[in-house]
Amino acid sequence: MSRVPGWLGRLGAGLTEMSERWNERRAEAERERDETESGTTSDDHVPPPPDYAPDVPARPDPALAVPWGVRVAAEAGWRLLVLAGTLWVLTRIISAVQLVVLAFVSALLITAILQPTVARLRRLGVPRGPATALTAILGFVVMGLIGWFVTWQVMENIDDLSSQIQDGIDELRNWLLNSPFHVTDKQINEIAKNLREAVGANTDQITSAGLEGVTVVVESLTGILLAVFSTLFLLYDGKRIWEWTLKLVPAAARPGVAGAGPAAWRTLTAYVRGTVIVAMIDAIFIGLGIYFLDVPMAVPLAVFIFLFAFIPLVGAVVSGALAVVVALVTQGVFTAVMTLVVVLAVQQIEGHILQPFILGRAVRVHPLAVVLSVACGGMVAGIGGAVVAVPLVAVTNTVAGYLRAYSRKSALRHPVRPRGATAMSAEPEREAPSE
Repeated sequence: MSRVPGWLGRLGAGLTEMSERWNERRAEAERERDETESGTTSDDHVPPPPDYAPDVPARPDPALAVPWGVRVAAEAGWRLLVLAGTLWVLTRIISAVQLVVLAFVSALLITAILQPTVARLRRLGVPRGPATALTAILGFVVMGLIGWFVTWQVMENIDDLSSQIQDGIDELRNWLLNSPFHVTDKQINEIAKNLREAVGANTDQITSAGLEGVTVVVESLTGILLAVFSTLFLLYDGKRIWEWTLKLVPAAARPGVAGAGPAAWRTLTAYVRGTVIVAMIDAIFIGLGIYFLDVPMAVPLAVFIFLFAFIPLVGAVVSGALAVVVALVTQGVFTAVMTLVVVLAVQQIEGHILQPFILGRAVRVHPLAVVLSVACGGMVAGIGGAVVAVPLVAVTNTVAGYLRAYSRKSALRHPVRPRGATAMSAEPEREAPSE
């Protein structure tokens, strides 16, 4: 009886060993089947490194491998490309509807002049409609009278001016004949003949220019009507138009834009008022100077000086040169030199005393910015673009300064909370609860 348990024990041990071997073979077969199904072979299997192999550092993140300066330049570069593309598209749109844009901007400038009168009448108890109508009628009547007066003066003096110009040309011809340049009468006649032939050869171009002039007149009348209607609505309903415009701005940026708008309007109003006052002073004093110098058409020239004063720097040069040329052709060299002295003296006083005193710091723009803006405005939209370029730059400067100051105040009032890893590191440590 004692041998049976031993035999049974050896049998059980053998069966157990066979079962373990069977399980190992089955597991190995399953591993081989899985490797076959996944497409891997034993050649692709990379054995783990031995214990004595050196540690290989992990590759850094590609974004972190780029130098910080290059990353900043790339971030700024694509943003500048987006802004440049936006400005290009905006310029193309403005060029396509140039007449409408210039009419509306002109209406804004006229409104900046007339709006204080409407506000004064409202304070005196006049209703909004009659106050707007009275101010607009008065303003446009004054502008129309100025245009009519200039046209009348030019038509009245055109015959005398033509005869004086002819006399001036004859004097110039005699001076050239007696000058040390040895110009002969035959050479002068050949120059005159060449001019007549050039005019005859370009008759078609002159005719087409005349037809284009008719188109310009029609477009000018259309622009004037648009400016008149826009001025009326801006004077009557400007506040509600601005409130409606604010609704188009995203809610997050609306408070800053709501404050920048009135600041921009104050800058525009100050610029237009100051420019009108300075232009009037220039026209009065230069007009008096050329009047006492006996230069013909002194009053129309003074009006031209007033109008050209709305083009900073360039307008003063053009209007002054026009007065000097008229004085040279009609009265001679001495009168032209005296006219030049009068123009330069008035413009120097205006540039160094009147403009800083009247315009103040609110609309101060660097001379380089003035020249570049006038050049760009003239290239994009001609004389109208040159007129509106400087006030646009002044308003943009005011808006940018206000939004920058507003963003700083908002950052101090509502500091930005840290995010991500910064937030984790900035979070205060919590004390363990006391037992």
